[in-house]
Amino acid sequence: MAPDAPTLRTTSVWFAAVSEQSAPAVELRGVVKTFGDVTAVAGVDLVIADGEFFSLLGPSGCGKTTLLRMIAGLEFPTEGSIRIHGAEMGLRPPDRRPVNTVFQSYALFPHMTVAENVAFGLRMRKVARDEIDDRVARAIGLVQLGGMESRRPSQLSGGQQQRVALARALVNEPEVLLLDEPLGALDLKLRQQMQFELKDLQERVGITFVYVTHDQEEALTMSDRIAVMDAGRFLQVDGPETLYERPANRFVAGFVGDTNFLDAVVVDDGRVRLGNGREVAVVTTSDPGTPVVLALRPEKVFLETTPEEGTERVPGVVRQSRYLGDHFFYEVSIEGVGSIHVWAQNEPTFERYVAGDEVIVTWRPSAVVALED
Repeated sequence: MAPDAPTLRTTSVWFAAVSEQSAPAVELRGVVKTFGDVTAVAGVDLVIADGEFFSLLGPSGCGKTTLLRMIAGLEFPTEGSIRIHGAEMGLRPPDRRPVNTVFQSYALFPHMTVAENVAFGLRMRKVARDEIDDRVARAIGLVQLGGMESRRPSQLSGGQQQRVALARALVNEPEVLLLDEPLGALDLKLRQQMQFELKDLQERVGITFVYVTHDQEEALTMSDRIAVMDAGRFLQVDGPETLYERPANRFVAGFVGDTNFLDAVVVDDGRVRLGNGREVAVVTTSDPGTPVVLALRPEKVFLETTPEEGTERVPGVVRQSRYLGDHFFYEVSIEGVGSIHVWAQNEPTFERYVAGDEVIVTWRPSAVVALED
């Protein structure tokens, strides 16, 4: 079904090639999308570089898929501008945009072979037979399905079907490939394998990938940059390491990975006071007396009996101990503060603790991020 088209200025000129070599692959300017009284995308600006693997990350209903659909031309913005390599998209339909989209549902034709599925779009565009054969062979080779050209979808695994869907999109040589949770239907181990394969494929073909996911591990594994969304807005746009190590606010800290949150009040520019009155060192520029929340990752917290110098030391009691294979999970109660989670790597030199053990909870001041919200 065609999307409802708002009144926007546009142009009938179709740019088959990149209009400016230096232009960003995708540029959003003040993009808003409303559905009746609901605002799905609330005025976002974004520049995605050519050749970048860019992910839109957020919970269900945050607006990430709507944003992707607007880039694809499956929806039109209520306000704002979308440009691809400098060319204004306006009200261009999907088939007149230099993009292709891969969805979670592979939508392969069951009666067609792998090669026929990949070639379908080229045949609809009446590309010459020799060129179709050459481009299909290259696309199938890119996704490592050589030798399976004559198989039908029912003869393929889930991962192989996903590769066919990717080849079908890549064979059209789009300037930007849009991916809407394409690994969501796969089991955990195959999904993890495909994350590395997708990143490798993107680096080999060299085109821009815009990837939608609610899975923070997927985004961290594959992306050059990530936009964390909530309620139709970007809360932080950064590289994976920056997002994880230095989140801009509590939502980002809690959504991207697991985090302990400790309430505190700033004492001065280098210390805060916890709820039990104990002062600990942190890096903060907030004014004295400002309430803050300390974000502390579980893998950066340690349980000790004789802690190292240069670490913060807070006494606690182990409430839960769980063996999880590669690491142990501990829940530790700290009087006046609450519970804190600790992940201890499963190594022979690490001491195991059980419920009821009195321990010292330690961390380095550089591991803590002080957030005002």
